[in-house]
Amino acid sequence: MRPDTPRAPIAGPDTGPASPFPIRLSGPVIKGFGRGSKELGIPTANIPPDGLDAYPSLESGVYYGVVALDPTRFVYDLAAEKAHTVDPAKEEAEQQTQQQSDSSAGAVATILPAVLSIGYNPFYKNTVRSVEIHIMPPLSSPSPTAAVPPGDDDNNNNNNNKQHRRPSFCKLPDFYSTQLNLLILGYIRPEYDYVSLEALVEDIRVDCEVARQSLRREAYAVYLEGGLASSALATGEVVQDKRWLTAFSATSLL
Repeated sequence: MRPDTPRAPIAGPDTGPASPFPIRLSGPVIKGFGRGSKELGIPTANIPPDGLDAYPSLESGVYYGVVALDPTRFVYDLAAEKAHTVDPAKEEAEQQTQQQSDSSAGAVATILPAVLSIGYNPFYKNTVRSVEIHIMPPLSSPSPTAAVPPGDDDNNNNNNNKQHRRPSFCKLPDFYSTQLNLLILGYIRPEYDYVSLEALVEDIRVDCEVARQSLRREAYAVYLEGGLASSALATGEVVQDKRWLTAFSATSLL
């Protein structure tokens, strides 16, 4: 059961990811248990857990990091703060009629912050280990999971509404089967069971805020879009990790 103690606002050392991080995981987005959006209001992207075999000592729990999706299937417009998916059949037809166009070949993946759980979710008593990723908006955008100051959650001071108000989470268009690359940068907490669904949702909301605040630190922000490329902390290893993160082959369309 989750201990009744205050949550730390950040996780991981200020100096940057410490061993075993960063951890690379990759795979197509697959169907999960179907509870994230429906029951919790928290959309998640599941990828096969096969990549965890390379990290046998990685404990179950909540982590934070950065993700990128195949840009020929998923596009995030940073300027408009909107995302849309690409129909692969339509894209293939356009490529056949415009073989000289290099628009798809030149597509660049957007790196976005993420919080994720690895494990069995004790609240639901899962028997299969899963990797469930919640993709968040860029750190430059307002946080949908930020705590609402007292008195600001409605204009009518309706206490009944306040008691039942649920936090909102970032929602993106469905992108099942799209290739996703994940770079795990830090560990937040272990898995817990909860006394209620509301308690679980609130803890996930805090996880999102911990992830966002943790990623704002310079040693972690170098992994994000823009990524403080001029920073002395943007080492060769960071550059290589970001290249891997945004590299997608033509076979990812198949």
